[in-house]
Amino acid sequence: MNRPLEITGLTKIFPTAGGSPYIAVKDVNVTIAAGEFVSLVGHSGCGKSTVLSIVAGLQPATFGGVCIDGKEVDGPGPERAVVFQSPSLLPWLTAGENVRLAVSQSRARPRRAEQTRQARRYLELVGVAGCYDRNPAELSQGTQQQVSLARALSLEPRFLLLDEPFGMLDSLTRFDLQDILLQAWEHDRKTVLMVTHDVDEALYLSDRILLMTDGPAARIGEILEVRFPRPRERFAVLSHPDYARQRSRVIRFLENHARSAA
Repeated sequence: MNRPLEITGLTKIFPTAGGSPYIAVKDVNVTIAAGEFVSLVGHSGCGKSTVLSIVAGLQPATFGGVCIDGKEVDGPGPERAVVFQSPSLLPWLTAGENVRLAVSQSRARPRRAEQTRQARRYLELVGVAGCYDRNPAELSQGTQQQVSLARALSLEPRFLLLDEPFGMLDSLTRFDLQDILLQAWEHDRKTVLMVTHDVDEALYLSDRILLMTDGPAARIGEILEVRFPRPRERFAVLSHPDYARQRSRVIRFLENHARSAA
């Protein structure tokens, strides 16, 4: 099995005003295979986003680190694209221009006419083809996040890193965007690492769920294999005979570690 993303001994320590160092995460170890969809699940503040930001190269590990194809990550790279909880679109550009700017920075670096064509294609892929000429302020937050996803995909990365991408959305919009993400992922099976605190979201989307203990010194306490057939449809997943059992297992883990951290 191809294993392009390796997290080994990852530890992050932050200084504090009181002088005592705070160990956010400690000795995180996991290997993610090409084309896998993996979710990091845990309580707020357990270090999920810290792990993701180190994988993205946005901050360094204190000890250990991240390797891609055996090479240590020491900063951001074109093979990794990040979608944050907030859309963060450039407000002076239209939706299409935001995506076209990303296309121009992709590894292929196509000519201008091809940039526009590809930008329209990625907006169509995530279901907002009609928004090309609209400014971000004219769009709902859910639509802005679809544009953000199109922008990330247009970079043609190998790895898609998602930091609670639907966390600020209402339930119905969240369900719609989960389906859009699944469809886009099925298109070319990028390797995905997603941070979420939503158990149902993780079960619906993932191949594996990494369950993190609470901090300080958070770690991966358990790994859950999610074996629902693909391609997935929400009703089929929810009615699967293993769904309730797996959901209970995740909830029980989170409850146990909430009690132990209290």
